[in-house]
Amino acid sequence: MLSAFIPIKPIYIAACVFTPLLCAVLLKLFSGKLPKDHGREFAVDGEKSAGKIRGAGVVLIPSFIICALLLIPVSIEYSVYYFLLFLGMLSGYLDDRSDKPWGEYKKGIIDLVISAGVSGCFVYFNRELLNISFFGFGIHIHPVVYLLLGIVLVWMLINAVNCSDGIDGYCATLSGISFLSFAAVILIKKGDINSVYMTALMILTLLPYLWKNSQPSTMMMGDAGSRALGLFMAILAMKSGNALLVIPLCFVICVDGLLGIAKVSIIRFLHINVMKKIRTPLHDHSRKNKGWSNTQVIYRYCIVQVLISLVTLAALK
Repeated sequence: MLSAFIPIKPIYIAACVFTPLLCAVLLKLFSGKLPKDHGREFAVDGEKSAGKIRGAGVVLIPSFIICALLLIPVSIEYSVYYFLLFLGMLSGYLDDRSDKPWGEYKKGIIDLVISAGVSGCFVYFNRELLNISFFGFGIHIHPVVYLLLGIVLVWMLINAVNCSDGIDGYCATLSGISFLSFAAVILIKKGDINSVYMTALMILTLLPYLWKNSQPSTMMMGDAGSRALGLFMAILAMKSGNALLVIPLCFVICVDGLLGIAKVSIIRFLHINVMKKIRTPLHDHSRKNKGWSNTQVIYRYCIVQVLISLVTLAALK
């Protein structure tokens, strides 16, 4: 049945073995050279992270890019995406290694520049996909307007995924669910098959990391990984041909990660605290205020996202 959607070739079977194997080997080779976490002062159980390997994203993303260049037809568009993913990873890694964490404005500007690059590249190469639709009504967006909206989308997802990264195995698993959901949409709509292959390679790359990141973890992706995953998620959202699908297909990550940004922004600029009873990110609220264990948070939040994704895909089908 799968072959009706994706042509099955020996090279794709080989990729299923080569990609996670390459990532596993590189993680082992470079684990001793990665920085160690100092613990997070304001996070729930943040002190338990102290001493763990941090910044594994600096291995994950290059592993993905190498495999993608070898196994997916090379194009200018995808080469630009790989380059920007590398830049997103690099900025996060340099922050991970820094003795003094980078300020939010510095990181925000870097994210904005990368977001503009991704949005601009997508608009230039995908004029037929500059659409949004809801409840059966479709709207074609002017390229300039889509460019600006795309920048906002990419920036928000970079920061949403980054803010949601706080529990062993949580961020990568939840991101994987969203990746698979977008790949399914692209298949249903008979879109760019290369973006589906790219999704498969990214998930295969994450598997060896999740092996080490399962609780109690010995390795964390850090900003080097989470920012790149958010960037990758935004690319898939736009490739789906309806960027509004980011609302249901990334629902949990967006609510979990962006709620804290909204809370801080309201306090800072409006000087009111309308969410004073809600601890952010939301997974910390579930652990601290609701008494959920880490395992409960992971399973329950992932179940919610799977259900939302399935309902959305059924509606599209």
